[in-house]
Amino acid sequence: IKTLMEEYEASYKMAESLLSGGSNRKSLEAAARIELGLEKFLKDGNFKGFSDTFEDLHGLEQLPGIAVQRLMEKGYGFAGEGDWKTAALVRAMKTMGQGLEGGNAFMEDYTYHLNPSNPSVLGSHMLEVDPVLAVDKPSCEIHPLGIGGKADPVRLVFNSRGNIDSLNAALMDFGNHFRLLINKTKALEITEKLPKLPVARVLWKPHPDLFTAAEAWILAGGAHHTCYSENISAEMLEDFAEMAGIESLVIDEDTKIRDFKNTLRWNEIYYR
Repeated sequence: IKTLMEEYEASYKMAESLLSGGSNRKSLEAAARIELGLEKFLKDGNFKGFSDTFEDLHGLEQLPGIAVQRLMEKGYGFAGEGDWKTAALVRAMKTMGQGLEGGNAFMEDYTYHLNPSNPSVLGSHMLEVDPVLAVDKPSCEIHPLGIGGKADPVRLVFNSRGNIDSLNAALMDFGNHFRLLINKTKALEITEKLPKLPVARVLWKPHPDLFTAAEAWILAGGAHHTCYSENISAEMLEDFAEMAGIESLVIDEDTKIRDFKNTLRWNEIYYR
């Protein structure tokens, strides 16, 4: 545990309260213990991905934050709230992206920037976004979490890279088949201070635009959780879906809602 805490101190900008002698030093120790325990469990079982839930954490002092972030950085798939499908997708996309510049990370639409001239999406999660996306050295911080009924969790806080092509992908179970839904996006630079959002943050503009992309996502039954990718193309995911025998749908620069609805109707017949 001591060695891992020293690794934290060498790798991240540490909040003063988490340093030796600080008021929250014990919380950092608990976070390190959780990381070591989770990693041992995953290695012992030869597991490649995992999930948790903030309502069932018997024996854990805090919701795993930095532990999950660092395990994803090592290549494990993860998604919150028992979402095994997205955990598997994150692992698959991390495997596909090996050796390529950029990263793949568990994600969700956190809130929307409804600026009429430049609407965009702020992506995040309450704790668990992979630091492989960080544009600068992450900050290791501790803040309250209003759900779960546990102690304040330690997490890595950072902004992601901007001005690159990216995408979000979601995997849904429709009973008789799986659907892989892909939305091409453009990552944007985060220029504002976000003191009231002390978590990892990603900003992007969906193609063809926020409102068309949102409508198409809803029509396709798009999931709450996604895998955000900086290095995998929509074509790669379409190839993956074909190899896996699952449906794929792409929302991109050319998407028109009328045509998208027709594709959904045709696919519904095909996958009966």
